[in-house]
Amino acid sequence: MDAALRSRSSGVIAHCGAWDRAGYKSIQVNVDARGCNVLGDAANEPSIAVDPTNPRKIVIGWRQFNSVASDFREPGWGYSHDGGHTWVFRGSLDPGVFGSDPVLGWGPDGRAHYLTSNFDQTRLFRSADHGLTWGSTTQAFPSFHDKPWMLLDSESGAGYVYVCAAGSFARSKDSGTSFQWFEEIDGGLDVPTLTIDPLGKLLIANRWSEVLILQDPRNGQEPPNFVHVRVLLGGGIGTALSNPGGLAGQIWVAADHSHTPTRGNVYVLGSVDTSAPGPGLDVSFARSTDGGMTWSPKVRLNDDAYGNGAWHWFGMMSVAPNGRIDAVWNDTRNYLEAPFANLSELYYSFSTAAGETWSPNIPISPVFDSYVGWPENQRKIGDYYQMVSDNLGVNVAYAATFNGEQDIYFLRIGPWDCNGNEIDDAVDIGEARSGDCNANEVPDECEYRVDVNGDGPTTLSDFIAFRAALTGPSGPCATPMK
Repeated sequence: MDAALRSRSSGVIAHCGAWDRAGYKSIQVNVDARGCNVLGDAANEPSIAVDPTNPRKIVIGWRQFNSVASDFREPGWGYSHDGGHTWVFRGSLDPGVFGSDPVLGWGPDGRAHYLTSNFDQTRLFRSADHGLTWGSTTQAFPSFHDKPWMLLDSESGAGYVYVCAAGSFARSKDSGTSFQWFEEIDGGLDVPTLTIDPLGKLLIANRWSEVLILQDPRNGQEPPNFVHVRVLLGGGIGTALSNPGGLAGQIWVAADHSHTPTRGNVYVLGSVDTSAPGPGLDVSFARSTDGGMTWSPKVRLNDDAYGNGAWHWFGMMSVAPNGRIDAVWNDTRNYLEAPFANLSELYYSFSTAAGETWSPNIPISPVFDSYVGWPENQRKIGDYYQMVSDNLGVNVAYAATFNGEQDIYFLRIGPWDCNGNEIDDAVDIGEARSGDCNANEVPDECEYRVDVNGDGPTTLSDFIAFRAALTGPSGPCATPMK
């Protein structure tokens, strides 16, 4: 156990600022107005949404436990309007009301969407101001559903939203204003993830490593009729010793929308049982080049020694617009002596060859103890993380216990590109395409026009921050704040 972990073993700390691992900065999302850890709470199961037309606008939702001594959770959320450099934690979408299993997405209408389940229904919140406020709710399902998942069909440009959970499927044709639902139609819709391919087919991966295909989800059969295809990943969703009360993660499915020869490929990834004797999980990957009907043999992504007993859990995947495939997971390979596989680091690998070859695995987070900070009656750090890729890098939302409790973190892998011009922000600033009047390494056009300090409201503190920018190390600020 490293010194930093030993120093945290005695209790919770009020850490401020990012946690760094070789230049990869994990920035806490559920923070107070100073950007410091909020003591005594817990947060897990993060889902992330990035505005596809304005990547400096990011929203993350999670299960928020206001007290670690209780298992009552609410739909928590935070937002960033500078590409993930700073975060505002606003609390719960619906204070005092149970909310679990958050899933976020961004629609072609410019609204952020937040799906959450309570004891009576599965609800959809929408935000027209990039996560600052959320409007009235819509029923996606008129009953509770465990582990529902949502997809916003941006390809159609017409506001289609799909939600599915065990046995049930719902569709909205008006950006989530109303839903048509079909219940008890297919038992394969259990612990799902969803994707749309370039031809408009809906593909759903389930907990048994099946892919369900719906040829025309926008105007198809009612009730929908899914084709089931088995993917031989080596197993389905199991459990991990590292997360004894929860899942080992989800089976992820994603389609390639690039304008390259790999366009239309479909990929599946999950943390599944290793075929080696003894304990452990591997991150397995498979590829389809015919719309999900047939699949390649599985590929093992974690490149550590075979059969070493390591747990590679919460594996997740996303595909960039240029076709690059990104994979991230929790990994115990460097702490095999931990008695409960409870010491993990986040690892990353990518493929620019349609999954045929992968980059060497690299650790991108400090080590954390997944047995720390369990909420009451919750022997887990949730059931999933999520990430979103762009052409320069990856935006990751994950839970970890660097502060001695469960918290939500944002991690940027690769160059920052908050203005979406596909040029490293540092290069934009260095070559004077972007100003940086307050010398914070964030292009001025990515910062707030009025809310200078990024805390949400416009107050006297914004004037103080603006004055500091004018007189700070950069000297006078010739570029207006945006």
